[in-house]
Amino acid sequence: MGDSFKVSWGKGRSGELLENWPRNEAGEPEEPALLCHCKCLDMSDQLRMNMLKAYGIPCLSADRGDGNFGRLILGMSGEGVDIFVPKSMLEDALALCEEENHEEL
Repeated sequence: MGDSFKVSWGKGRSGELLENWPRNEAGEPEEPALLCHCKCLDMSDQLRMNMLKAYGIPCLSADRGDGNFGRLILGMSGEGVDIFVPKSMLEDALALCEEENHEEL
């Protein structure tokens, strides 16, 4: 196998996220800001995150409570998911989400 072989469980995209996440003056990743909470009943979390990425806004999600277990068993978090974006991009992300909500009406 050699020394270059590396096992990673579900973290294949974390490097990409870290590369795209803005950095502060000290070169550290910028603080994340809570954009919204999605209930995960209709894949709205994945649709919203894909839209943000399409507009160049990196985002990450965090399952609430025992959401990781629910995602493993049910394929979705039973308690929903929180979506975070870089603090400096929060206004743009909120505006995009607001436009998305108006289009659904």
